[in-house]
Amino acid sequence: MIDRKDPIQVAFVQGGMIAADNLSGVESLGTVDYEPVWMFYRKNSFNETMYISDRDIAKLKINIGPVGSGTRTQALNIFKLNSLNGDAPNLLGLGNAEGVQALERGEIDAVILVDGFDSPNVQRLITNPDIRLSSFVRADAYTRLMSYFEVVSVPMGGFDLGKNIPDHPIQLISTTTNLLIDNRLHPAIQVLFLEAARDINGPKSYFSKTGEFPSYLNTEAPLSEEAKFFYDKGTPILMKYLPFWLAEFLERMFFLLLPFAAFAYPVIKSIPTYRTNLAKKQINSIYKELDKFEKNTIETFDPKRRSEYIEVLNQMERRVLSSKAAKFATADCYSLRSSIEFIRNALEKQVIYKGREE
Repeated sequence: MIDRKDPIQVAFVQGGMIAADNLSGVESLGTVDYEPVWMFYRKNSFNETMYISDRDIAKLKINIGPVGSGTRTQALNIFKLNSLNGDAPNLLGLGNAEGVQALERGEIDAVILVDGFDSPNVQRLITNPDIRLSSFVRADAYTRLMSYFEVVSVPMGGFDLGKNIPDHPIQLISTTTNLLIDNRLHPAIQVLFLEAARDINGPKSYFSKTGEFPSYLNTEAPLSEEAKFFYDKGTPILMKYLPFWLAEFLERMFFLLLPFAAFAYPVIKSIPTYRTNLAKKQINSIYKELDKFEKNTIETFDPKRRSEYIEVLNQMERRVLSSKAAKFATADCYSLRSSIEFIRNALEKQVIYKGREE
């Protein structure tokens, strides 16, 4: 995925194997499972009354996996923290299955596995009476020094209550399985991967609680925006009721149009106000004409022109009725028509114009 020409766009990557200094274009959809570090040894390798640490076991003839494997990388990281030589001759490079068989035959003293609880190799060794599982008593220290490690535990009797195996609590350190993507991967496909991870990895397992996965435990790679939304809001609501393609289309359109709506809303909201203000402006303009008409008529009143004056008022009223003001400022419109009617009645009765008659 780091190679932008590579067609691979999704990968399961073990924590600690992520090249944090070269992650351009790579994002995470989160963690989907635990992968504990199991350190098994033959019980006759030590006097079991003695305190046994992971440092002691690392000095045995121990298989840490082939070169390039995740198991070997994790083992060498652990040894480095303990100032142990990663090139020591006691460190073998057999495959996991070969190493387990060699341990059972007594050809080697110990083996490190990085694998899930249900792994056949792990299950073989935890039920073998000649084999012991080491506890990382300094597990918290490992998680502080290597942030991609988590602490998981096995309680007393956690493997077999009837036989009380193990006969004491065991702490393990665990890396994680992480789902990494090319950041060009379509958001809809990212959602499908997250949905699948929730269905497959969401149920309770030996080390995880129901609903614990997927989650963002390993922070070596940045979380994608789509995954952030998924963890915060869950599955897009429309996907519960509509076909995936339609739900995804509507979801994308919603977020595409949301900024436009935020911009357009105040504009749309102002349209009725704008129309009303424009209508009132028209009415005020006719009011001014009416005021001017009345003043001129009072000053120059001629009884012989009464019909002419009334026709001017009739034209004003027709203009009011045909204007947009009649729709958007009805109350103001009726008030103006009442004023026109008042002056028209005064002219017909000559109430205020008698002084001008001869």
